[in-house]
Amino acid sequence: MNVEDLARSIRLLVLDVDGVLTDGGLYYLPDGQTAKRFNVQDGLGIKIAQAAGLHLGVITGLDNECVARRVSELGIREYHPGFRVKGPVLTDMCERLGVTLEQTAYLGDDWVDVGPMGMVGLPMAVANGQPEILDMAAWVAKARGGDGAVREAIRFLLQCQGKLDAQWREWQEQSEHLSDPGSQSGQ
Repeated sequence: MNVEDLARSIRLLVLDVDGVLTDGGLYYLPDGQTAKRFNVQDGLGIKIAQAAGLHLGVITGLDNECVARRVSELGIREYHPGFRVKGPVLTDMCERLGVTLEQTAYLGDDWVDVGPMGMVGLPMAVANGQPEILDMAAWVAKARGGDGAVREAIRFLLQCQGKLDAQWREWQEQSEHLSDPGSQSGQ
């Protein structure tokens, strides 16, 4: 089966954080906290995927307050921090959502992602993933982690599922409605 056929059956996309949703950098602040950089195009892609009916989940080895905040802002309910062994969490998530592992894609970048990538129907990687992860991936983004790779993966899935154009048309219609001065009441 080719990668487009695999993508057509995906109902759940699970993401790693460091090196996938972020650029992998850790920014140490004077107060001892760490900060991370997220890509807004990835965030909008996640919202589009949700609107198209795709489930999203996040499993990360670290537990960081800024990640929890970003995931919450994006409306991702399946957030599981502090798991370096990700396979059992992935299995539980699939069971809760009523999705099989074959209907699941996982986007990773490093060795901590080997477990879930070996379990899912569509293993995916960011362009700057480790060589072993790139070898495991059925699909590899052109973008690096934290630099639009999540958006690229979502576009690929939605395009293969025939949902991308409908999401674009809906976005255009909403934008036209919002830009119509007569559509804004109370001003």
